[in-house]
Amino acid sequence: MNPFSPDELSPLLIFGGPYSNLQATQAIRQVADNLGIQPGNVLCSGDLVAYCAEPDETVALIRDWGITVIAGNCEESVGNGAEDCGCGFSQGSTCDLLSAQWYNFTLPRVSETNKRWMNQLPKQIRFSYGQYTFTAIHGGIHSNNQFIFASVSAGEKAQQLTQSGSDIILAGHCGIPFGQKLDNGYWLNAGVIGMPANDGTADTWYMLITIVEQQLVCSWHRLTYNHSTAARRMVSSGLNNGYMQALSTGLWPSLDVLPESEKALSGQPIALPTITICSTDR
Repeated sequence: MNPFSPDELSPLLIFGGPYSNLQATQAIRQVADNLGIQPGNVLCSGDLVAYCAEPDETVALIRDWGITVIAGNCEESVGNGAEDCGCGFSQGSTCDLLSAQWYNFTLPRVSETNKRWMNQLPKQIRFSYGQYTFTAIHGGIHSNNQFIFASVSAGEKAQQLTQSGSDIILAGHCGIPFGQKLDNGYWLNAGVIGMPANDGTADTWYMLITIVEQQLVCSWHRLTYNHSTAARRMVSSGLNNGYMQALSTGLWPSLDVLPESEKALSGQPIALPTITICSTDR
């Protein structure tokens, strides 16, 4: 049975990286409710737990909501009780050192029941919506902690799209939203809801995909939520660090993972155009 069979009369709501940010996760569920989007049309690209202070509560909310979730590297690591988050950071980098703090905080705070649930999540999902085939992944086709940013070559993305056998890849992990037309289809990243996109604003990101006259209209939207409460929960939990500050400043505490093109855009508010996909694009 396909774990994701969305209703084509309703938009798709796509997001990634709740990152233990309960307030952001509550906000994205409210977006779905406001738009009348049922759980069967909602897809999360993984990393339910990470930087923020309420990992088990965030997982519980997602499970109660009943949406479809792709296994990110954080689900795999926490679900298996691994020694680290498996994020793909260079050893000894600032990101690597910071991740040790939140991971050691998170691991014992996720219930055994939720860890078992994480372990059964799919690494990829292939589905159809309209006339188009999608493959939803976390990072890359063959490595769920591969960082694929907008500046990564179109050739690399096109090769993975070919390997997926789909028209469109929905991916996550890199934390910055983007959409790109390739020679053989599209690569779409909804961004994440649990941490700003290093653009100098406290907003986070999600994506909507709607069928309009046999075309797909793909749009990115800012998520405004109670980031002050999320930050206070981090401070009271002993996570008074650069990620806590990033919730309000919108600036990442380390740029280690970013290619030079993305580093140059730090602090610049993101504005993403709507992408319309039609059958002649295939």
